[in-house]
Amino acid sequence: MMFNIGNKVVYPSQGPCLIGAEESKIVAGRTIRFYRLTLLDDSGDAVFIPVDKIKALRMRHLMGKSEIPKLLNHLENTVTTSKNWKQRAIDNLKLMSSGSAFDLAEIVESLTVLSEMKALSLRDRQTLDKAKKFLVCEISEVTGETKNTAEEQVDKALGRKEPEKIHGLPESVSHN
Repeated sequence: MMFNIGNKVVYPSQGPCLIGAEESKIVAGRTIRFYRLTLLDDSGDAVFIPVDKIKALRMRHLMGKSEIPKLLNHLENTVTTSKNWKQRAIDNLKLMSSGSAFDLAEIVESLTVLSEMKALSLRDRQTLDKAKKFLVCEISEVTGETKNTAEEQVDKALGRKEPEKIHGLPESVSHN
């Protein structure tokens, strides 16, 4: 898979990024070329990836616009999650590191369902928030819509009208 400066890609565990300029840095006495990847999550943060390691990192181009309805439909499926927190953490880490939007959707769906049954642990809530943020960011970048609109699409696909439930907060919590 070929990546070029200006491409929008997904870097697993970091989310959607823009490939910026190539930069050379001296590391352990050797000059190494890096791509600067700017995260597209509005943080402005960047990571540097060695050019010669880019293929091994499971990076991929953003999904096509035609794949968005399939992804949103995937969120409607009921997915079971392990009741054992340790196994759930291992499973979610594998899904998160795959870089697949469909794997992120599986995390979002399963942890959302779990949050409706019980309060999520801090780790599960962070995993849910991170997976949902990456998913919303990619949908927003692909469709050209705002992140709020993309999040509304995700929430609708999840069949949820109240975003508070997704974050494991009681419905009575005010956002004022």
